[in-house]
Amino acid sequence: MSYRVVQWSTGHVGKHAIAGIDAHPELELIGVWVSSDAKVGKDAGELAGLGRSLGVTATNDADELLARQPDCIVHTAWADDRIFEALGDLAKFLRAGINVVSTSPVFLQYPYGVADELVGDVLAAAKEGGASIFVNGVDPGFGNDALALLVTGISERIEQVRCIELLNYATYDQAAVLCDIMGFGTPLDTVPFILQPGVLKLAWGSVVQLLANGLGITLDSVEESYERYPAPEDFDIPTGTIAKGTQAALHFEVSGMKDGKAVVVLEHVTRLRDDLAPEWPQPAGQGCYRVIVTGEPNYTVDLQLLGTDGDHNTAGLKASAMRIVNAIPAVVAAEPGLVTALDLPLITGKGLVRT
Repeated sequence: MSYRVVQWSTGHVGKHAIAGIDAHPELELIGVWVSSDAKVGKDAGELAGLGRSLGVTATNDADELLARQPDCIVHTAWADDRIFEALGDLAKFLRAGINVVSTSPVFLQYPYGVADELVGDVLAAAKEGGASIFVNGVDPGFGNDALALLVTGISERIEQVRCIELLNYATYDQAAVLCDIMGFGTPLDTVPFILQPGVLKLAWGSVVQLLANGLGITLDSVEESYERYPAPEDFDIPTGTIAKGTQAALHFEVSGMKDGKAVVVLEHVTRLRDDLAPEWPQPAGQGCYRVIVTGEPNYTVDLQLLGTDGDHNTAGLKASAMRIVNAIPAVVAAEPGLVTALDLPLITGKGLVRT
C-alpha cells in the first residue's frame, strides 16, 4: 500500500524528511508547503539537496495542498516561538481528516499532566476529523522514550531511568535556536527563553511523564535545574562569534520525583567546544544519546550519532525526520486521536535496506 504524503516546510529537519519520504517504498510525495516566497515553484529534490528532481514543486497555498487530501502531512515547521500558530495548523489538518506526524510543538509528545490546557483543540480536531497525530523526533523523542523504555524491559528492579543528550552544537547552524532560545553567546546575567521558569518542564516534562507512565508510576512532582559555563575566550562557530564570558555550554535536568527521589531524569549537556566544562558528563564518539538504568542490573546504552558527511548534528536532524517519516504507516493505521510512543507498535526500517 502506498501512502500519499505532503511535506510541511523544508528547513533543517524538513529537507531530510523529503529525502526520507522519497526513500520509503510505501510513501509517495504529492506536495510540499513552504513559507518562503523564494522557495515557491522550486522542485522538492532541489530543496532537499538531493541533486535531482522529484517532480513535485513547492507552494505556499495551504488550502490547495489540503484539497489534495493526502493520507498524512509531515509537519516540521518552526514552532518554538509560534506555538499557538502551530497548534492551529495541526488542528486544521486534523479537522480535514488528514493524519499528521510532526516534530513540534514538542510537548505534544505526551502532553498529559504537562500542557493539558494547550492541547484541547488539537485533541478535539482529531476526534472530529477521525485522524491521528504523532509528535516525536529524537529528543524529545526516540532517544528518550522508545529507546529508554526498551532498555527497562530487561530490568529486574529499577531505581532510576536517566536519559542524556550529550552533543556539541557548534555545527548546528540555527542562530534562532542557539542564541535566542538556548542563550549561547549571551551574558550569564541574562536568562534566555529556555531557562525561564517552567519552560524546561513544558518542553521536556512530556518525556518525564511518558516514561513514568510507561513504568507504571505516578510522579509527586517534576523539578528543573540548570548551570551555564562561560567561554574562556572569544571563538567562532558558523552562526557567529561567541564572546569571552558569554554562555558557551549548558547543562540542565528535568527530574520526575517520587517519594523524594529522582526516578526519571531528562538531562542535557550541550557544548560549543569539546573542551568546555570537562567535569560535566562526556559523550561517546562525537555525540550521543545515553540511557542509564540504575537498579538490578545496571545498564548504560549509548546511541552514537554520525552523518555520512562526518557531522553528528546532521545525524541528529535526520534521526528526528526519520522517526516520524517511518512511523507514517503505523500512525495512519492507528485509532483517531493523539498517538504516543506508548501506543505505536515497533517501528523498524522495513523496506529501507539497500544492497
